[in-house]
Amino acid sequence: MAERAAKSPTIYDVARAAGVASSTVSRAFARPGRVNAETAEHIRKVAAELGYRANPLARALPTGRTSMISLVIADVTNPFYNEIVRGAQAAALEAGYTTLLTDAQESGAREREALERALTMVDGIVLATSRMSDSAIRMIAKQRPVVVMNRAVTDVPSVVTDNPRGVRRAVEHLGELGHDRITYLAGPEASWADGTRWRALREATHELELHAHRLGPYEPTVAGGAAAAADLMRHPTSAVLAYNDLMAIGLIRALTAAGVRVPDDVSVVGFDNIFAAELVTPALTTVAAPLHAMGQAAVRNLLALTRGARPTTQAPVVLPSQLVVRGSTGHRRRNRTSPASGTTKVSGPALMAATSTVAGSR
Repeated sequence: MAERAAKSPTIYDVARAAGVASSTVSRAFARPGRVNAETAEHIRKVAAELGYRANPLARALPTGRTSMISLVIADVTNPFYNEIVRGAQAAALEAGYTTLLTDAQESGAREREALERALTMVDGIVLATSRMSDSAIRMIAKQRPVVVMNRAVTDVPSVVTDNPRGVRRAVEHLGELGHDRITYLAGPEASWADGTRWRALREATHELELHAHRLGPYEPTVAGGAAAAADLMRHPTSAVLAYNDLMAIGLIRALTAAGVRVPDDVSVVGFDNIFAAELVTPALTTVAAPLHAMGQAAVRNLLALTRGARPTTQAPVVLPSQLVVRGSTGHRRRNRTSPASGTTKVSGPALMAATSTVAGSR
């Protein structure tokens, strides 16, 4: 008896206690839709009382399913992914799935290696801001159902935010404040979102008779934003749109340290609306993406694919974006008076004068 008590309960123990066949217990955990709801609830209650836990890998042997999905993110330290992960996990848990999280560390090679190891253990994959090539993603999608986030890949379902709309609102906002030249601080070269935002910026500035200038690429980090500050000094404009909020925050910190005032000398707009956007001084104006909803939508679409659904269109699922206006943007000041000397300084030269101070932070 003591030996029996020490063993973990099995599916057969649950079946005997519940008064059903072991195959019914198996279906209740692997394919609950094929078991009467009351019976399935009774089996789960008995299993909980016995301390039984279904082994997803063992369960996969007869069913071919593990009830596990893989969620791959580019950088676990980037707060952009916080709400995406939470949204994805919420949708997975709701459906009885476990999420296997992988940090690719901004490397397409690491991402692919991790996926090759995980393929046999998961029913499907969500790629959040993948750094792999389109062909590599399509190859993975031939082996397991795949949904891509923040990127459009031919023949692979995807969920994206409305980048053109968000950029357009940011440009309109800056134009209304009198800014006629906008610098875009570019993100990773392999980023689909980066290319989309730059194209949207060029189109919006052309239509509104403004001018767009591009600097970069830079790392999508606070350090990347600090590095961009030195380049902005050499090619100053009165307004900046950064690839993401982390870069915008790094830019603001570096400019402030150099004596450049935000938004008096330069207005700054970020992208994503991460929680830190409200913590920086001044608080960051940014294009807000529905990150939690994106994570949920990606997982729900993936689970539909694992059940045999087929996409009805090749177009991505597009979720709305909106501009959140805070203190980092203000009216363009063509000149300003130095509080110390009373002399007039033009914004561009003021930025140039700070170049040597910021250059050391690269």
